[in-house]
Amino acid sequence: MRWAADALPRKRGDDDLTYCLAIKVADGLLLASDSRSNAGVDNVVQVSKLAVFAVPGERVIAVQSAGNLATTQAVVTRLRQGLGSGDAAEDLRLAATLFDVAALVGARLREVVAANGPFVQPYGDAGAGFLVSGQIAGSDHGLFEVYAAGNFIEATERACFLQIGEAKYGKPILDRALEPTNSLDEAEKLALLSFDATLRSNLSVGLPIDILRYRAGSLEAAPVVTIDDDTPYWSELRRLYSEGLNSLVAGLPSPPAAWSA
Repeated sequence: MRWAADALPRKRGDDDLTYCLAIKVADGLLLASDSRSNAGVDNVVQVSKLAVFAVPGERVIAVQSAGNLATTQAVVTRLRQGLGSGDAAEDLRLAATLFDVAALVGARLREVVAANGPFVQPYGDAGAGFLVSGQIAGSDHGLFEVYAAGNFIEATERACFLQIGEAKYGKPILDRALEPTNSLDEAEKLALLSFDATLRSNLSVGLPIDILRYRAGSLEAAPVVTIDDDTPYWSELRRLYSEGLNSLVAGLPSPPAAWSA
């Protein structure tokens, strides 16, 4: 008996290769996330990977996500449903520290994966990862990465950026040029160049890019800026960077003559 292809279960790789980047510098936080959800070359949609939870003057919390789209959306929805519950183990607005926020996100992730993972496994991976950042009054601004297992690490001065998703193409420029003493403007330029490198080398990451700048101590969430092909600064930055690289390479010394002998 032959089965039509559409009648068979489809392996779904929702969003596994998205790219999210978070940078922590002395001045604040720079967050950037792409918006492409990829479940195959014929099933590409745009979905925001950046959620912001803010109480002006008291706390700003941002959650970026990569991985199985159903899992990441379920986790973020559960976080929203917990708001106003009055339970510090459920409500981001009652968490005492960003460490507690990261633990809460990890707990919700484990719950979702435990509930859905066995059913998803025949078709793909139910796992996901998150970047949790922001500031709560009385504490410094911070940045955490929550792994698929629900455990997490914190960014440090020696490792002032964290990435999830398709990170390898955009990492070299950050390793080479990013310092914790950089300004937010410098961090944003490097973040966009990191995305430029990724978009050039990986079709599963795509525009638009959502950018959030948070200035340390402000306890106010700035509007999310969305960058697409029609954004003049994005086009100009890419052009000038490409021209500068070509000029730099042309000006480098040639290999020693003895190497070609």
